[in-house]
Amino acid sequence: MAAVEKRLEMAWVLDNDLTDNVTHGICVSNLAFSMGRELGLSHEKCHELAVAGILHDIGKMKLSRYLHGRNEDTLGIEEMKYIRMHSQLSYDILKKHDYSEFILESILYHHENYDGTGYPNNLLGEKIPFGARIMRICDVFSALTSDRAYRQAFDKDTAVELMIDEVKNFDMRIFLTFLKVVNDENFNIERCYKPTVTRIENIRIDQPGYSLMVSESTGYVPV
Repeated sequence: MAAVEKRLEMAWVLDNDLTDNVTHGICVSNLAFSMGRELGLSHEKCHELAVAGILHDIGKMKLSRYLHGRNEDTLGIEEMKYIRMHSQLSYDILKKHDYSEFILESILYHHENYDGTGYPNNLLGEKIPFGARIMRICDVFSALTSDRAYRQAFDKDTAVELMIDEVKNFDMRIFLTFLKVVNDENFNIERCYKPTVTRIENIRIDQPGYSLMVSESTGYVPV
């Protein structure tokens, strides 16, 4: 009986984390696509940014039992080190599915800060792949404008103010493009969270008592 309850609990944790991660990924994907377009990237590169956005946190599915309902204030040092493996886990999962190097690097380094204080490799400035610098900004904005277990979502303007306070973390050219996108009169934050995107090949992640399948989807929703 205890084993069954444990499997049910894991399924519940993963289901809730999956909902949060998919919602977050949709916003990052839409915003990254719009920023890529504003930066003058090709449609192919914008498409790849959208794919990276929807999949960038897929490695967290392997950490769900440690992440659920937690925030950084309640995590110990050792736990944080473990959780910071998620970008590497995402990279490792997706590399098996023949995604482009641009997508893989954008995902692997999306927590690198422009001033060299990020992870996993403390990359500095333009040593951070271009796609990852875009993803960093989109990831932070989406996190701030989403509800969390320990706080409500910030509105757009407050989120932008908080990001300006930490602007050292971002590539300034890309950040100015981000400001242009989110301050456009046609920008609608609710549309950021509408399903998008791209062609995503079937990816399976198995956990005890639960399987996650990411399957194919098509189409874009302009932000």
